[in-house]
Amino acid sequence: MTSDPTRTARPQQTTPLRRTSLDSAAGTAWTLTALSPVPEAWAAVGQGDLAATVPGEVHVDLLAAGLIPDPFDGAHEAALAWIGQTDWAYATSFWWAGGLQARHDLVADGLDTLATVVLNGTEIGRTANQHRSHRFDVTDALVEGDNTLQVRFESPVRGAQRLSAELGDRPRAYGHPFNALRKMASQYGWDWGPDLAGVGIWKSIGIESWSDVRLVAVRPLAGLDGADGVLETHVDLAWLPDAASEVEVTVQVGSTVVAGTAAVGQSSIALTARVPDVSPWWPVGYGDQPLYDVSVTLGPSDDALAHWSGRVGFRTISLSTAPDPQGHEFVLAVNARPVYVRGANWIPDDALITRLTPQTYRTSIRDAVDAGMNLLRVWGGGLYESESFYTVCDELGVLVWQDFLFACAAYSEDEPLRSEVEAEAREAVTRLSSHASLAVWNGNNENIWGFVEWNWQTSLAGRSWGDGYYTELLPAIVAELDPRTPYTPGSPYSFAKYSHPNDHRSGTMHIWDVWNQVDYTHYRDYPARFVSEFGFQGPAAWSTLTAVVHDEPLDPYGPQMLVHQKAHEGNLKLERGLGDHLPHWPVDGHGRADMDDWHWLTSLNQARAVAYGIEHLRSWYPRNRGAVVWQLNDNWPVVSWAAVDSAGIRKPLWHALRRVYAPHLATLQPRPSTGSGNGDEASVLTLFAHNDSDAAWSGELAITRRGTGLGSPVLAEQRAAFHLEPRSAVSVALDADVLSPADPRAEVIAVTAAEMAPAYGYFVEDTALALVDADTAAEVVVELAAGGWTVTVTAAALVKDLMLFPDRLDPAARVDTGLVTLLAGEQHTFTVVGVAVDEAALTTKPVLRSVNDLVGLRLIDPDA
Repeated sequence: MTSDPTRTARPQQTTPLRRTSLDSAAGTAWTLTALSPVPEAWAAVGQGDLAATVPGEVHVDLLAAGLIPDPFDGAHEAALAWIGQTDWAYATSFWWAGGLQARHDLVADGLDTLATVVLNGTEIGRTANQHRSHRFDVTDALVEGDNTLQVRFESPVRGAQRLSAELGDRPRAYGHPFNALRKMASQYGWDWGPDLAGVGIWKSIGIESWSDVRLVAVRPLAGLDGADGVLETHVDLAWLPDAASEVEVTVQVGSTVVAGTAAVGQSSIALTARVPDVSPWWPVGYGDQPLYDVSVTLGPSDDALAHWSGRVGFRTISLSTAPDPQGHEFVLAVNARPVYVRGANWIPDDALITRLTPQTYRTSIRDAVDAGMNLLRVWGGGLYESESFYTVCDELGVLVWQDFLFACAAYSEDEPLRSEVEAEAREAVTRLSSHASLAVWNGNNENIWGFVEWNWQTSLAGRSWGDGYYTELLPAIVAELDPRTPYTPGSPYSFAKYSHPNDHRSGTMHIWDVWNQVDYTHYRDYPARFVSEFGFQGPAAWSTLTAVVHDEPLDPYGPQMLVHQKAHEGNLKLERGLGDHLPHWPVDGHGRADMDDWHWLTSLNQARAVAYGIEHLRSWYPRNRGAVVWQLNDNWPVVSWAAVDSAGIRKPLWHALRRVYAPHLATLQPRPSTGSGNGDEASVLTLFAHNDSDAAWSGELAITRRGTGLGSPVLAEQRAAFHLEPRSAVSVALDADVLSPADPRAEVIAVTAAEMAPAYGYFVEDTALALVDADTAAEVVVELAAGGWTVTVTAAALVKDLMLFPDRLDPAARVDTGLVTLLAGEQHTFTVVGVAVDEAALTTKPVLRSVNDLVGLRLIDPDA
């Protein structure tokens, strides 16, 4: 027989337990074939077998073959919809030589989604769940020598439709029946993401060969008992019927070793190790993140299938939803210390998920940490994330709120879906429970709210909708497998019987009337206990959008721009959201917007709206215990709620978040002058300071009323000494003189103190604010620096919300700071890296922007 260099090399037979990888990286050659007719325009795709990559997915393989254009570009998303309506097959041939092992299993860590697995012409199994692994006994199907493996995938669009018809159609937020199968819901399109439902062997695949007994799963649950760490390691085992002898199981954590013996047929064993004087794990801002190596060995072998290794952090996490005079609190505590949550929602970081790498995860999570965040919520329309995600969160101290994967829909509790849900949940809890960062298991996203308020009950007509999952199955699995981690049935959820699930007085809340219906000032309607979703839209960076939108001329309502604006009436809401806060962009004689101003205004308004909400919430500490903004990241170039776009560019919103998520925050907020409620009493502007750090914060607050014009003259002044203990807040009444402007249009309140960003208060909106034009208000000096430039702005008058957009010159360019406000005589230096251009371009619009350069824009009534 002649050798074939494209086949996997003949495996070595030196160990009793082995895994033979069938991944492309191991040398296995895979092909991709369309099994159903493709449109004539794409006939080349259907002409034969195409080279494929495993792990991978169909869109990425077709893109790599040069057979389709970039799905993100232009209007290609709709043109490529046929991919999700097509059946596909991945196939390979590999060399196999039997060894000493008695059992051989084909193990697929992830198949997306409706797959039929055929080995040497024999069907060995079918799958219907992207979110779990699958194992098939192939001992009798393997042959010595050449073997062929084919994984046939049913069209994800037609498959979802078929299953929906079989289970009964149920309410959902979007068109495709994503709730009929266990596949990433957002792959079918969302109000921020493309409809690119595809298929693929999206995780590793290989053959595991073993005898007698193997490791099934390891759950090392680390906790604290006084100064000691306690590691309770649960080891699950699988045995062959003819296994003859017991097996020793050894657990080592640091220098501590414990061992036990599992009898033949014993399916699990638990071993407890006590580690004296451990260093506890803390979230970022509360302490360090020490991680301890853990190894589990089955028997004497060091082979990978007889060995598990990982890391744990010793900590405790609790959630209090106790009743109090306002309702029910929602307080997360780590190591018995309450944590004020400053977080964001996380979606899959690329619509084509197999392109993600450990480095892309680290970069995106670093964006969260650099913005002052301490929690990421893995949203229920996405994935149980890669190990890389949780590993980075462990290392950086980012708490993880993990949704079970149910979002914005009613889900059948009938078979076969129920069994898939249980298997998926058990695997997810087992896999993730070891991570120190894991803080919350959450049953679903908005489904309880939807059942109560979104008119689902009529169409459901008494059929199941998921309640049994959220209130029975999932909490039981968490209690069994990860009892140290809190569980909440849903988000939002009130934890109070007979209460509306989205009641701001109890538990968690989603605020979506802001953005969808009302002005962002209505954030102040809700002195909420904990807000786990809220947000406001803004465009991706200019270079990110224009790389994929090619409308001529560029316009918010251009056909390709609308492809990259997925929200219902999104552009209308962007314009309406400006309200009286900012001038509306100019339009030409054809009604087309000035795109430079459109981009700046909508970007700025997004940042303003979200910062407004967070400052309001932090002013209600300790009643409010956290804010989780929607959303940190994007999965493609789009107008969305993200703080960082799909190219990794930090939008103005990100810079606003870094200010309002800082440990020390001062904010000016209205409070009723005659009481402490949130009613219709006359309000007075009050200063609130929140110290969300472990150190006391003391100093003097300088509170001034100043003019906005040249020189920013001081018109009134108040000095107030303050002292805040760690994790505390204080309110400061402002003097009547500070609150009494002679000319509201031309005056500003400024609050400064050591160790905080300045706070500002205005008596009128920017559309009425008297600002000096940008050219007069500031001097700009650009100097060459290592790797780029410094841009120093010196103010001669109030300069409001300075922002530099170097990506307008070079998509790779980045700036260190943004949304800086200066009073006369103050100076700020931006550092720009990755750009080599004429320095003059860095000094003027559209690269350097501020509210001052909007002076003179006409105000358009959005209701006219």
